[in-house]
Amino acid sequence: MKLVFLIGNAAVGKMTVGQELMKITPLRLFHNHMTIEPVLEIFGTYHKETITRLREVIFEEFASSGLYGLIFTFQWAFDDPADWEYVEHIKTIFRERDPKTEFYYVELVAPQEIRLQRNATENRLKHKASKNYLDWSNRKLIEDDRNYRLESFDGELPFENYLKIDNSHLSPDIAAQKIKAYFHL
Repeated sequence: MKLVFLIGNAAVGKMTVGQELMKITPLRLFHNHMTIEPVLEIFGTYHKETITRLREVIFEEFASSGLYGLIFTFQWAFDDPADWEYVEHIKTIFRERDPKTEFYYVELVAPQEIRLQRNATENRLKHKASKNYLDWSNRKLIEDDRNYRLESFDGELPFENYLKIDNSHLSPDIAAQKIKAYFHL
């Protein structure tokens, strides 16, 4: 089993690159809004505990499935110890079910100006209904940039299977091809 953590700041292209990576590998995609959007629809608000529990079930079942692997996208606040613990928790779920699970880390980076443009793309709005409130979504992106460190420092991530890609001027399919080739997925 393979688990690819596809991380990066808001609107950097995690879901879109993940979609392209899924097209060219046997990996399946689980982007973070696949649990956020239904919970928002049902509860009318962000309900963190429910989102977390849904993710747990998906991780547990997928880790037991015998499938090739999973791409999981999320925004990692490197200055928040809880996010580091969360990554380790997810890895534990997979290790307990398949001790041979291989973990990969791909960090996408792009400047805020580019991400604000991407925040309004058709594909993003199609798969993330909450982002259709563009004024709110843009403010949230800027606020997150101000309040959290969402890009790692050089050498900060101690993982063997780590790749950082500045995808400012890369199409999602080219970024996916780079990931596939780098990790031999």
